[in-house]
Amino acid sequence: MDLTAHLKAHFDEGVELRLRMAQTLPREIARAGEALAAAIRAGGKALACGNGGSAADCQHFAAELVGRFERERPGMPAIALTVDSSALTAIANDYDFDRVFSKQVEALGRPGDMLLAISTSGNSRNVVEAMKAAQAKGLAVIALTGRDGGAMAKMVRANDFHLNVSHPRTMRVQEIHLLVIHCLCEVVDNVIYGEKK
Repeated sequence: MDLTAHLKAHFDEGVELRLRMAQTLPREIARAGEALAAAIRAGGKALACGNGGSAADCQHFAAELVGRFERERPGMPAIALTVDSSALTAIANDYDFDRVFSKQVEALGRPGDMLLAISTSGNSRNVVEAMKAAQAKGLAVIALTGRDGGAMAKMVRANDFHLNVSHPRTMRVQEIHLLVIHCLCEVVDNVIYGEKK
């Protein structure tokens, strides 16, 4: 195997996907980011959930809002529902792993908050359950999916946002998901604090 050629193919595939997604995602990212900024400005917060690499993306997203993205500004309220090991293990043990995020949404979510729900397949049961809990509590949802959007695509309501990276490879989907998260953070910063000079 020619490793150099093999690795170059990864770059080529990633570039092709970015160019394709640049034709479809920016408008919906802008809409979702504006809604998130409005929620935060009105006193709401962002909750985020996902598994594995998507859990890491949740933590990254929350850190960018609570700390800072690319400018100095006050922290914004965001919670990654993936980090409280006591809550996660208690809920998984006492109920079911499918409920590790939905129970937290039920406890922490308030009308006016938003949920960032991340699943590369769109079918992660615990993320689907979190979407259901969020919708039942009046939270708008930003569904960040891959492939065909799975079950989550079918759950999106009029006040929700579906940001779908239509590609079969998990690693490619996750690469675009990180770009989407950065774009959401930039939109929130620009809407609340004005465009960065």
